[in-house]
Amino acid sequence: MKKFPEHFLWGAATSAPQSEGHGSLNGKSPSTWDKWYEMNPEKFQKNQGPEHTSNMYEMYSEDVKRMKNIHMNSFRTSIAWTRLLPDGKTVNQEAVTFYRNYFSELHANGVKPIINLFHFDMPWWLMEKGGWETRESIDAFSFYATTCFELFGDLVDQWTTFNEPMVHVECGYLYGYHYPAVHDLKKAVQVGFHTLMAHTMAVKAFKDGKYQGQIGIILNVSPCYPKSRSEEDLRAAELADLLNTKSFLDPTVLGTIPPKLVECLAENELLPKVAEQDLEMIRMNLVDFIGMNYYQPRRVQAPAEVNQPAISPADFYDHYDWPDKKINPYRGWEIYPEALYDVAMMIKNDYNNIAWYVSENGMGVADEERFLDQTGMIQDDYRIEFMEDHLNQLHKGIEAGSNCFGYHTWTFVDCWSWLNGYKNRYGFYRLDLENDERSLKKSGIWFKELIDRNGLI
Repeated sequence: MKKFPEHFLWGAATSAPQSEGHGSLNGKSPSTWDKWYEMNPEKFQKNQGPEHTSNMYEMYSEDVKRMKNIHMNSFRTSIAWTRLLPDGKTVNQEAVTFYRNYFSELHANGVKPIINLFHFDMPWWLMEKGGWETRESIDAFSFYATTCFELFGDLVDQWTTFNEPMVHVECGYLYGYHYPAVHDLKKAVQVGFHTLMAHTMAVKAFKDGKYQGQIGIILNVSPCYPKSRSEEDLRAAELADLLNTKSFLDPTVLGTIPPKLVECLAENELLPKVAEQDLEMIRMNLVDFIGMNYYQPRRVQAPAEVNQPAISPADFYDHYDWPDKKINPYRGWEIYPEALYDVAMMIKNDYNNIAWYVSENGMGVADEERFLDQTGMIQDDYRIEFMEDHLNQLHKGIEAGSNCFGYHTWTFVDCWSWLNGYKNRYGFYRLDLENDERSLKKSGIWFKELIDRNGLI
């Protein structure tokens, strides 16, 4: 038996925009997703937009009981900024009632809530002013965060500011998968810095207010592996790590922006606009813990052609297609559990062994109805194998001294996924899109047994 630490957090994660539904109801104002779907529904898988999603707004009470049924002891979701503060200033009392009931229901069923503040759902009223491109977003987010701490601080003692902040930077300003879908490296850097400062000022508000509990951030970490040990490939890997991982991990945990990253941005005329006290604020407001989302590694090689100054990440590193990879064909992602051990060791050795947890890990598969058995249960052995392989590597890291306190999968009930809608399913519970009914998959039974043992056989 490979036992995990006592009081280990076993659970799952989702977000408000991907699970709640009621996208235009109950006083909620539109986010960029709501407006983008209104303007360009053809961009979305099967015209599946953000209005209904998994309808947890109505079904959270039953879903929390389902969490209890498979013995989950923790659950991460987010608050929708657009629901709580529809105009950025005025509290929507119906939203307060909803979230207080939701979080209270979690407590009543022995499920610890970990609550995130921002999961890609930029309010439209702020997007019209420039979104994360404008410095106004920092104060707006700090006000929103403080409002959450005040309203729900008695029910929540573990907060995170952002989920995968690098994603809204690159998907919104480099690759076209999130609104405003522009391709502008200079803007991307400024958006990243304003996001970092929004996080920093939320942490400051939490600590100044002396609220109970801890505050952290959730980052998507893909360890970087170079094609070869050549100087060029190693440099490409270093730059990929600086841009994608260290850009948020170093300032939030260590309080410093890596000098090599600053040097790289300066050489390419990409330095963001910075206010006088910003770096001091970053230095003084460190996180208490980190959430790490891990799905796939990053394999890179030196780029064949380089623009100077750079106009895209491809000028710093190029993707390397490792011929020996095992792949999830539905997402096109490499499956490499060994990287989770490398993450654990990175945190231990390079980041003061800060407390951390696996905040997302999972396998998305399309057309899961192929695996329904005679009883109506999806036999998702592929998902069980994926989790077992990653948990073995995580256990190895914990045994080596890494300070990991939990493992959350993505996700609990199949949820809506941005432009991909419900194409790929991740949940322990299958969602029937016709009637919102939930049914347990084989992986849910396996997860319950894992939790009961607090270990791998």
